[in-house]
Amino acid sequence: MKMSMHHSLLAFLVAGASSMALAKLPAPTPEAQAKAAETAAKAAWSGKVDSYKLCQSQDKVAAHYRRTAKDAKPAVATSGCTDPGPFAYTPPAAKPLEASGAHSPPGTASSPPSTLMPAASAPKP
Repeated sequence: MKMSMHHSLLAFLVAGASSMALAKLPAPTPEAQAKAAETAAKAAWSGKVDSYKLCQSQDKVAAHYRRTAKDAKPAVATSGCTDPGPFAYTPPAAKPLEASGAHSPPGTASSPPSTLMPAASAPKP
C-alpha cells in the first residue's frame, strides 16, 4: 500500500515537471534577438580563429618534419592560412516604422475576382 502511494506520488511529480518543461516561452525582445545575433557572429568568428590557429600549427609541424626527415617530399602549394582578423560586428540597420509597411494602405486590386458570380448573390457560408 505504502509502495504504490510512493509510485503514484512520483508519477504525479514527473507529470507536473514535464508539463512545466513543455510550457511555451514568450517571444524574445528585439534587444534579445540582437544580442543573440551578435553572440552567433562572435561564435562563428571564434571558429574561424580556431581554424586559423590549427592551420598555423599544422604548417609548423609539417615544416619541421620536412627539415628533419631524410625522405620527406617537397611541400605542395596550398592556399595557406587566412587570418580572420579582429572581431567586428555590424548589426543590421533597423527599418523605421514607416518603411516597414505597417501604415501603408492596402493595395488596389490588380485583377478581377476569380468568380463570375457577384459577391452579393454568392451563397453565404
